Amino acid sequence: MDASAAAPRRRAGPLSGLRVLEFAGLGPAPFACMLLADLGADVITLTRPDAPIPAPTDIVSRGRGSRVPIDLKDPQSRPALLQLVQAADVLIEGFRPGVMERLRLGPDRLCEWNPRLIYGRMTGWGQTGPLALRAGHDINYIALSGVLAAIGEAGRAPVPPLNLVGDYGGGSLYLLLGVLAALFERQQSGRGQVVDAAIVDGCVSLLSVALTQWQQGEYPLSRGANLLDGSKPYYAVYRTADAQFVGVGPIEPQFFAQFCELVGIPEHLRAAQDDPARADALRAAIAEAMAQRTRAEWQALAEAVDACLAPVLNLQEAIEHPHHRERETFRQIEGVWQAGAVPRFSRTPGQAHAVGRELGGLSEAVSRWTAALPGPEPGAGEPASG
Repeated sequence: MDASAAAPRRRAGPLSGLRVLEFAGLGPAPFACMLLADLGADVITLTRPDAPIPAPTDIVSRGRGSRVPIDLKDPQSRPALLQLVQAADVLIEGFRPGVMERLRLGPDRLCEWNPRLIYGRMTGWGQTGPLALRAGHDINYIALSGVLAAIGEAGRAPVPPLNLVGDYGGGSLYLLLGVLAALFERQQSGRGQVVDAAIVDGCVSLLSVALTQWQQGEYPLSRGANLLDGSKPYYAVYRTADAQFVGVGPIEPQFFAQFCELVGIPEHLRAAQDDPARADALRAAIAEAMAQRTRAEWQALAEAVDACLAPVLNLQEAIEHPHHRERETFRQIEGVWQAGAVPRFSRTPGQAHAVGRELGGLSEAVSRWTAALPGPEPGAGEPASG
């Protein structure tokens, strides 16, 4: 057997063959395109001519098949651009409402040019509504959605949870859900459609459990008063002997019992898990116990039982944790630590790539995508209407 026969054959990701045209931007749209590329989609990114080339550490830019500088206002580039649109399965843009229409690249026009096109629109406020045209960032969207008011300690200001809940949770992932749902529907109808993904909408959707509990009278609107916000002594963060922290979360009684046994909670408090009158005493007992050992000691003890205790790690420590190392949750590609492609598939795994720094030409991108497709009729530089 020769070396080539012995080498493992690279498997295509589950989205292999999907053609995605990305209009370069910031925030959740590029992250969504990164995830599509991780899973095998061929993503061509259209950038401004003066846009900087991504640094090798710009992980969200990874996986693009080409980065094509283009002046969207230049009429000379329009025929080739529309050929890319005709060949694309999905288009992703994250501009304010009306920008693509002013460029004569709105969905009415482009979906006429390519009736099978899934046109994904990513905004903070949505395409309609009183705030649709206003600028905003993650903190603004989660503030208006009701998310930010729920995060933080009692009696203190709300705490922004990075940009995980708004941009990526309520934005990127709901955009992807919409795009993949529209692709599935297209298999039945043969027609594309517009996906209007707004961060504020996604954030409200993520609050579904809180909305349920609030309307059932089980969710106070004040911070630090609910099961998952640190108000319960058995669902909180505690300081260890070495001034590090552990996260404690044994919600179910059987796990709380194992936790009490592990850390040595006094017998008279082991039945006080949900007793408001003894909550302060239970919290003090847990805090005292946690302060007796280092974070590493608690980690070693907790990994052998179902006590729902885990060390609070920073990024470098997380990379080095044995669980992540065995699963290759973090992967070093050309010297850059990155998250691996997720989720994982049994037959068609995705793959994280190095960040491509090369730029391709518009004609090169068109040739790659349209080689097996009929081009536009001679002289047909624009759709007929719109």
